[in-house]
Amino acid sequence: MAVTGNIKPIKDKVLVIDMDFGEQVLASGIVLTSDNGKDRGIHPRWAQVYAVGPEHKEEFGIGDWILLEHGRWSRGIDIETETGEKKTIRLIDNNCVMMWDTEKPDTAIIGTIDGAAAPSLSDFGKVL
Repeated sequence: MAVTGNIKPIKDKVLVIDMDFGEQVLASGIVLTSDNGKDRGIHPRWAQVYAVGPEHKEEFGIGDWILLEHGRWSRGIDIETETGEKKTIRLIDNNCVMMWDTEKPDTAIIGTIDGAAAPSLSDFGKVL
């Protein structure tokens, strides 16, 4: 069952949607299976900002993509948007936002994959 209505965070809280937990396809065509709940799944994840509280003072805002330290988000609750779309929404720890961008990054992985070079921070957006 999904929560319906308009959800608004209080104070400086930030709510996110579309957190990346599933299968990923990198620009190179490499398919990364879902690693949620596994040791190798401990890494930062991208999410899109859904709503911000009235005291929010960070540079990023609604619609931006933020990279969060691993595990710095709440369990999700399902909501139904005004357009009838179902989304999972999570509350994040504002102090654990590592960087942000206005567009969804091509990859959600930071580090190396099978010895490949790590992406540059400039590949991802604005560093906080």
